[in-house]
Amino acid sequence: MTTAPPNAAFSLVGRVVDGRYRVIAHLADGGMGSVFVAVDERLDREVALKIMRPDLARDAAFVARFRREARNAARLSHPGVVAVTDQGQDGPYVFIAMELVRGRTLRDVLRADAPLQIDRALGILEPVLAALAAAHAAGIVHRDVKPENVLIAADGTVKVADFGLARAVSTQTLTADSDMLLGTAAYLAPEQVEFGTASEQTDVYAAGLLLFEMLTGRKAFPGDVPIQVAYQHVHGRLPLPSEHAEGVPAALDDLVEWAGAKDPTERPADADELLRTVRDVRRALPAAALSATPVVHEPLARPAPPRPDGATDRLQAASTRTIGPRPPDRPASTRRSGARRWWITALLVLALIGGAAGWTFTAGPLGTVAIPEVAGNTQGAAVSKVVDAGFTTTIRQEFSETVPAGSVVSTSPSGSTRRGSAITLTVSKGKERFSVPTLNGLTQDKATAAAAAQNLKIGTITQQYDDSVPTGQVISSSPGAGASVKRDSTVDLVVSQGPQPVGVPNVTGQPQNAAEKSLADAGLKVAYGAAQNSDTVASGSVISQDPPDGQQAHHGDTVTLVLSKGPNVVTMPDVTGKDTATATQMLQNLGLKVTVDRYFGGIFDTVRSQSEDVGSKVKVGTTIRLAVV
Repeated sequence: MTTAPPNAAFSLVGRVVDGRYRVIAHLADGGMGSVFVAVDERLDREVALKIMRPDLARDAAFVARFRREARNAARLSHPGVVAVTDQGQDGPYVFIAMELVRGRTLRDVLRADAPLQIDRALGILEPVLAALAAAHAAGIVHRDVKPENVLIAADGTVKVADFGLARAVSTQTLTADSDMLLGTAAYLAPEQVEFGTASEQTDVYAAGLLLFEMLTGRKAFPGDVPIQVAYQHVHGRLPLPSEHAEGVPAALDDLVEWAGAKDPTERPADADELLRTVRDVRRALPAAALSATPVVHEPLARPAPPRPDGATDRLQAASTRTIGPRPPDRPASTRRSGARRWWITALLVLALIGGAAGWTFTAGPLGTVAIPEVAGNTQGAAVSKVVDAGFTTTIRQEFSETVPAGSVVSTSPSGSTRRGSAITLTVSKGKERFSVPTLNGLTQDKATAAAAAQNLKIGTITQQYDDSVPTGQVISSSPGAGASVKRDSTVDLVVSQGPQPVGVPNVTGQPQNAAEKSLADAGLKVAYGAAQNSDTVASGSVISQDPPDGQQAHHGDTVTLVLSKGPNVVTMPDVTGKDTATATQMLQNLGLKVTVDRYFGGIFDTVRSQSEDVGSKVKVGTTIRLAVV
């Protein structure tokens, strides 16, 4: 997008437009104005608010046409179209409210990743064509299809923006220095350049150029001067993707050539026809072709077209003839004048030969001229300068830590060389960076292999006890997963040794709370078995533990404790008044022992007293003395 002239648009941050849209952040600038993130306070949602340039907003005819086109765009209801939800004017501000898409533009993706994997390129092109097909079915032509107007949301959804708005840019005739031409010259169809007309095939042409750029990482017609780029659209030959990148299937060359035909009638009738063909091609391509990423190479050398008849200057060889008899001697004066003429002719011939030689080795085909210094220039600007100086160009790409992506690193050769020679421009692909893979949970060997696959090395390895990560697996890495680092950077690992070993303390005989604390301090967990009676261990204290004290365990292991319920006791029943046999049986059933003392011979066989009080707690095994009369 081109930069809008005024910076006054930034003053809108914090303002409320049309009593409804509170502007919270500046998002981007374009040929038509600036885009902001705003909150629709009426519906409590975020929107993208496009504020028109003040000079355009003062044009009444533009505003009227702009409103009409905004209404047309709002009629589109398609998941691949950025929805227009409102339009209006607040004082000097003419605006459109649109769906806010959080993500990147296709231009951002191309800068970072181009050329794209073939399946990914077709996966982006399909929803773009689907959105254009919906527009064409509604009678709307986009007219400004370009990577900046293709938005890719964070979840991968592809949407097309600015439907129906491109033709409302100005009521004046577009010229070579208009904002729209400066912004979109690389994607203008020939009929737009020559006649200012647009149809569904115009959008199809631009879609073909999008596919070319996704497959090659370069524009089909590069250049920084819009008029020169537009001229190439009309008079130049559209290159095929395979001429600039290896691994592009012939079917995709055919798609680009069909969509990018000079004559609109030779293109698909609309985006829907191209979409159906793209889907057919995608289904027909083998998985290996779809998963491949084209490899950019130098453009194929093409023979120079023959020059018109008579255009080549040639130095003719001197003619020869047979020397005949010598003529009679002439007077001396005649001989001297003839000699002068001979010397004059010789000097002229020598001058001509010298001039021709000088021209040949200076401005002519064998002449050497200085190669423009283009290091640091963008690729398009550098190509223009080198071509204007009389050379042809080839492009190679390499990563650079100092030169921004898309700018020239160096030229080969440098200095000066023959006019017409091919100059190789080394263009920066930006800084070479690799993403640290997720190594957590991998074994050390697998982590090393995963790092090597990303051209990274394993650095320091630290062993650490961990209760949750199994022995030998990676606990963490530094830098962490997703970090962007240089080639051959080192990644440090922390590898698990499993739970830390601990000695089991002796807690038998300890009260429950004290035993739990001792085990917790040792890093052990506690479980309980069934409580048991004990004559020797107080109630609530530990009778036994498993594992026993002194045995080796690991941090987080469980020790099972058996607590004491105290001695086994029974409640003393009342057996007085009962006969000896009955009383004895009752007590023995409770685990008590019985001794009988008979008085008066025990003639009545009746218990008159018992040694333990009724209702008292008596330990099992206690001997109870019964007095029987």
